[in-house]
Amino acid sequence: MDATEHPHMQGGASSSSSCRAADYSAAWDAVQQQKRQRCQSMARGFWQKLRSLGWKISHTGSSSNDQVGSSTENNSLQASGPELKFDYGENEDEDYYFEDEDDGCYDDDDEGSDYELDYNQLLADKFDDLDLPPGVEATVPWLQKVERDGPDKFKSMSEIEEEIAKKYNFFKQFDTVDDFSDHHYAISSVGKARKEWAKRIQHDWTLLEKDLPPLIYVRVSENRMDLLRAVMIGPQGTPYHDGLFFFDAQFPASYPASPPVVYYHSGGLRLNPNLYCCGKVCLSLLGTWEGRGSCEKWNPAQSTMLQVLISIQALVLNEKPYFNEPGYEHSANTADGQRRASEYNDTTFQHSCRTMLYSLRRPPQHFEDLVAGHFRERGRAILAACKYYMKGHEVGSKVPEEEEDKEESKNSEGSSSSSAVKPQHNKPGLRTGRSPSFKTNLEVLFEELLMEFNVKGADTAKFRAEKLKNQPAAA
Repeated sequence: MDATEHPHMQGGASSSSSCRAADYSAAWDAVQQQKRQRCQSMARGFWQKLRSLGWKISHTGSSSNDQVGSSTENNSLQASGPELKFDYGENEDEDYYFEDEDDGCYDDDDEGSDYELDYNQLLADKFDDLDLPPGVEATVPWLQKVERDGPDKFKSMSEIEEEIAKKYNFFKQFDTVDDFSDHHYAISSVGKARKEWAKRIQHDWTLLEKDLPPLIYVRVSENRMDLLRAVMIGPQGTPYHDGLFFFDAQFPASYPASPPVVYYHSGGLRLNPNLYCCGKVCLSLLGTWEGRGSCEKWNPAQSTMLQVLISIQALVLNEKPYFNEPGYEHSANTADGQRRASEYNDTTFQHSCRTMLYSLRRPPQHFEDLVAGHFRERGRAILAACKYYMKGHEVGSKVPEEEEDKEESKNSEGSSSSSAVKPQHNKPGLRTGRSPSFKTNLEVLFEELLMEFNVKGADTAKFRAEKLKNQPAAA
């Protein structure tokens, strides 16, 4: 019998349906309220995180409703540069609250179903179009794009930092990989390989594995024996210190009768007379420059890939690269030559810092772990060097270690009540006549590096504390 044919059945069905609808509505409202509170709590954590990183939060407006990212007011974020405003629209709730188009029912056992919304992802999407400072996203757990071990499970920053350190410590100086999809010469084939060709390359591999000097890391391809990638860490005492410089090499079909071809990942920057913006490596050993004497030319019987890498490290990434330019070495002992060399070092260090940012944001394949771990370990020293150079010291000069500063502080405190004469330290003189743009440019680079290094877990607490301390004065 149809319910419409019996008035008692019709009324009972209507009453039951109304009760269920009321129950569903109350349950749904309760769930939405809980999720609203979760959103607001995570958003408040976001602003607190930005404040801890030294960014100024200001209020730019008000709203009658509690919006995501603010308890009662809209916020804006600003640093020493342009002000970044977070402008929430009038229909913000539309991004986070959805009405069910089916029957409006809610089931307590339906966790993980279509009704359980991923609010971490929704919050991340909310900030996708905002011009946040580089690296901020990765310091906020619900903005991190990391793999999940399970639903709604994000890796904590301590877990990420521990993983970075572990991979870095186990990163081999020489190793083989399957392929190089992003290699500069990946699309250039050498054709069918000769047996002698392959045997000679294997000999080069053996030398590299056994005799690679410190600060050089190499990866070769098992499926493409003609390809090799190397990275060099800039030597201390040079404008390249602590930087990462990547080179792609290919062994031609005529190898070893002809030298390998080498490409430098410049990022569009020329930070050495031998390293061009286009990636060309100008070196007599490679036949890309007419050198002097037979010892500088490629010798098929004796020259190796190891020799090429050592030459780049020792002859190119040196203390005064300005004099690498042919003819400039004659002015090395003149005041004008030294002045020009110092100016060249200033520019080179700025380019090196930009190269660091380039590597951090787009690490070459198979070197991701080295990039993250290296800057996690050396980030503090690089930032200290930036500060030191901005005070007027020569680029490449030794930066006082923090341990030495602490020791001097202890000694001064201990001797304050005694009549002992304090030891006098010869401090290096400051540069005069340096271009004002050097400090201005380096201040900008410092801020970007600080953010990126902080993401990688580097010890940046000292510099973030200084940033917070100086914030009121800047305002």
